[in-house]
Amino acid sequence: MPGAFLPSFAKPARETFVKIVRGEGALLWDSDGRELVDGMASLWYCAIGHGRAEMADAIAAQSRTLAAYSTFDPFTNEPAEQLTETLRGLSPIPDSRVFLTGSGSESIDTAMKLARIAHIQAGQPQRTLIISRVRGYHGTNYGGTSAQGIAPNRENFGPLVGDVVQVPADDIEALASLMASRGNEVAAVISEPVQGAGGIFPPTDGYLAALRKLCDQHGAYLIFDEVITGFGRLGTWFGAHFYDVQPDMITFAKSVTSGYQPLGGVLVGPAVHQPLAADPNFILRTGFTYSGHPTVCAAALKNIEIMQREGLVDRARHVGGRLKAGLAALAADGVIDHVRGEGAMWAAGLGPTADAMKMRDHMMNVGGVVCRALNADSLLFCPPLVITDEQVDRIIDAVAAAAAA
Repeated sequence: MPGAFLPSFAKPARETFVKIVRGEGALLWDSDGRELVDGMASLWYCAIGHGRAEMADAIAAQSRTLAAYSTFDPFTNEPAEQLTETLRGLSPIPDSRVFLTGSGSESIDTAMKLARIAHIQAGQPQRTLIISRVRGYHGTNYGGTSAQGIAPNRENFGPLVGDVVQVPADDIEALASLMASRGNEVAAVISEPVQGAGGIFPPTDGYLAALRKLCDQHGAYLIFDEVITGFGRLGTWFGAHFYDVQPDMITFAKSVTSGYQPLGGVLVGPAVHQPLAADPNFILRTGFTYSGHPTVCAAALKNIEIMQREGLVDRARHVGGRLKAGLAALAADGVIDHVRGEGAMWAAGLGPTADAMKMRDHMMNVGGVVCRALNADSLLFCPPLVITDEQVDRIIDAVAAAAAA
């Protein structure tokens, strides 16, 4: 009989799980004492690795001073102010302001709401249409679920948010046609720089720049969902830096704290925040209980300090290069079908007779490696940026052994 724990993205009838009890660097240990290489940085987020004592110390120190307090009007706190200034300095959008949330899903919903309400404040209330891409993953709140381009994640939840549509992932002409027909209704286009949970698909050449051009032509905002790509995953602080395309808003979460505390947010560019501030009597009636939570913000500040001190953004290029080379060698030998990805996030595309779930389980149970399986044809990898070369090689060896099993 299932226990009290009702799991996420799993069968509710499932009775047994792998219980993780400890982590250090890119290694994990389960309740049976088994050592595992974390090939997914937990769920795309643990950039600095597990078991960092200085993270625990920073969290404890802030908790002893001011553990928590609301940032609803008229309150703020020092860690929230320090963090937002730090994020403004890292932002690829000049003159950003920062709206803090508790997760990536909250960040996506916030960006969608800000896009619509900024147009209303700018005198264009007809602009309500949000356009996203097939294969895109934008969290599981109702707004993000509505914007999802992964069909099974949208099913059976009843009516979703209206005026949210998807276009084919890499078909810029389909988007251009939609915007030509409904251009004065479009509030925003939302896209991951690299589609992550949908399978790790980098954009085709020039695609993101074309998004920017279309949004400019039709007066729409461009939102980059950087919940995965933000904070070093591509070898730059943000994917917007990597692809040299400036959006109007960027959603973030995950690696901003490396998961040591739950935090997300939106980098809000002047095209959005200026209309909101133009009316001194306007009140932005959105926010979350834990927006600007001081202990969470202290964790983010320490996480960013570690990333800067240890050069982990640059190290992502090395980690990704070794992972790519190993997977490419397997593809050249016919062990897997192909490799795709960018930075330090890569996918092993499998052949038509492969079973990704069985390979995932073999990799964990025999090879001692954690990865994610997508559908039947892909294994996904997004390791901590502190992973060693030997640990990357263990991932490659585990893929080869699982393919041969």
